[in-house]
Amino acid sequence: MTHSAEIVSDSLQMTSLFASAAIAVYLVSFGYQVLQLRMKINAPTAVLRLAALVAIGLHSLAVADFLFSADGLDLSLLKIFALISLIINTVVFCSGLRKPIQSLNLILFPLSAATVAAALVSPSTKAAIMLPPSIQLHVLISILAYSLLAMAALQAALIGYQNWQLKHKHQNLLMRTFPPLQSMEVLLFELIWAGEIMLSLSLISGFIFYEDFFAQKLLHKVVFSLIAWVFFGVLLWGRQVQGWRGNTAIRWTWAGFIAILLGYVGSKVVFEFLLV
Repeated sequence: MTHSAEIVSDSLQMTSLFASAAIAVYLVSFGYQVLQLRMKINAPTAVLRLAALVAIGLHSLAVADFLFSADGLDLSLLKIFALISLIINTVVFCSGLRKPIQSLNLILFPLSAATVAAALVSPSTKAAIMLPPSIQLHVLISILAYSLLAMAALQAALIGYQNWQLKHKHQNLLMRTFPPLQSMEVLLFELIWAGEIMLSLSLISGFIFYEDFFAQKLLHKVVFSLIAWVFFGVLLWGRQVQGWRGNTAIRWTWAGFIAILLGYVGSKVVFEFLLV
């Protein structure tokens, strides 16, 4: 085995180690929280935060190995999903330092374990590419925007379900652990504001750094991103001026998120999995 082959082998082993450890911490933490719920015991906040911090740290190391290689940046769809779940967990962790929202980990932890496992076992579906720093910055901003808005869509779905349960007066065990509806809505609009700002920066940086959208096959992404930007902008205006909330906010959030999905995820599925 040559020296370069040994380096690659060692790198793959470290990637597998970090990813497997992250999956294990996510699943053990999820199981611990479920067990505490079934026993009707509030899990200690400090323990949950420590577990989340360890999992996020291991997840970060795994994602760094997934994305960066000697050949350049690997932007395969499943690798990007692992990155998005990392960003979402980090946002929820930081927000959880100010709000009692640790119960969201009951959904995020198993999903995160699944994205890391998928990224670990799947081969790259897109060749690694060398990108100039300006384009790498644009890609990072775009992924941050997609992650925040994906979290907003999930949050909107949870709010809708929580609101439905409250109206029908038969909350299940999971819903009883969630923060009050008002706190959930505050978090929703914080995510939308942050996502809209990142999406604006993504569009601006794209117009600045890319010379030809047609040549780069980016026109459809730009169109759908602009549509999403309009949807979220209208929602934020409606919140500030008209006091929109509840089902109205949920519908506008999902309309914007679907546009993002069609523009980004839809195109990657077609190019990486169907046109092969």
